[in-house]
Amino acid sequence: MKNFAQLHAAMHRSFHSLLPSPVPRRQTRLSGQYAKVDGINHVMPLESNDSPMLMAAFPINKRAAAGLLPGKELRPFSFGGKALLMVMVVNHTSTDIGTYIEYSLAIAVTHGSRPVPPFLPLIFQKSFRLGLFVLDLPVNTEISVKGGKGIWGMPKHQANLDFVVTDATVSAQYDQDGMLGCYVEIEKPPPVGLPVRLAVSNYCAFRGMLWKSDSYVEGTANVAYGRQAKARLVLGDAPGVAPLKALQVAPEPVFTGWLPHAHSLLDDHVEGWFLTASTQASAAALGGAGTMDSVVGLGQGQQWLAPPDRSRTAH
Repeated sequence: MKNFAQLHAAMHRSFHSLLPSPVPRRQTRLSGQYAKVDGINHVMPLESNDSPMLMAAFPINKRAAAGLLPGKELRPFSFGGKALLMVMVVNHTSTDIGTYIEYSLAIAVTHGSRPVPPFLPLIFQKSFRLGLFVLDLPVNTEISVKGGKGIWGMPKHQANLDFVVTDATVSAQYDQDGMLGCYVEIEKPPPVGLPVRLAVSNYCAFRGMLWKSDSYVEGTANVAYGRQAKARLVLGDAPGVAPLKALQVAPEPVFTGWLPHAHSLLDDHVEGWFLTASTQASAAALGGAGTMDSVVGLGQGQQWLAPPDRSRTAH
């Protein structure tokens, strides 16, 4: 059985290593160029190197998930009659804007004017515009808020974050103004060493618009599926997290992933659409994470806020 598992893992590694990189050629041509956007200096392309990343996907109520999506063209991705809540936490150890932790809570979605069949978006990702609608995105430095929210429309805000790796688990906690936001812990999956090359589209609401940005992740992942995936998720009462309690999050994840040394690239190309509704009053409620004045006064501080209080989530 052990030899079979090793052979199976080797086959997966061989297959995935043949996949082309999802990074657009334009990013290669930009290599070594410089940019200054909203006062922030960048060296192109916008990379994060050697950054540990944890992932976990949990089934959620599909109707409740749809109720949290703004506008008319985002729909929950259907997985066995359920939608999916994706938790992704990255400990960025090397970027143009310093080190910081990024804690994403998002719903897997498709973007378009028509409903799509279940599962097919996994195969035809570009055709169905599969991505993640980011509900909450705390980070622990000011400059990350300034850039992520002001340039890409991401719902970033500064919070108390940590990222803890032990021999058996990887965990991250998020506190906001003395309240628990979220705690996620995964049991480290078996060390299969699966090479991954992912393209991730993030959809975010800001200024009454829907913004789409793309990230590309490469690295060696250890992944667990179904009953082999072990995780613990605790949702708190912080403002950005409280609405997620209506999603009826299942306690058992669909999968977990651990990338000890991920390399990611954020595309400088961004798309935006107006969020529309049937009435003026309904449209006024679609503003998402506020207006431009929420970022105008931000500076470029790289100092981390204090870590969260882990006594809130102790077993």
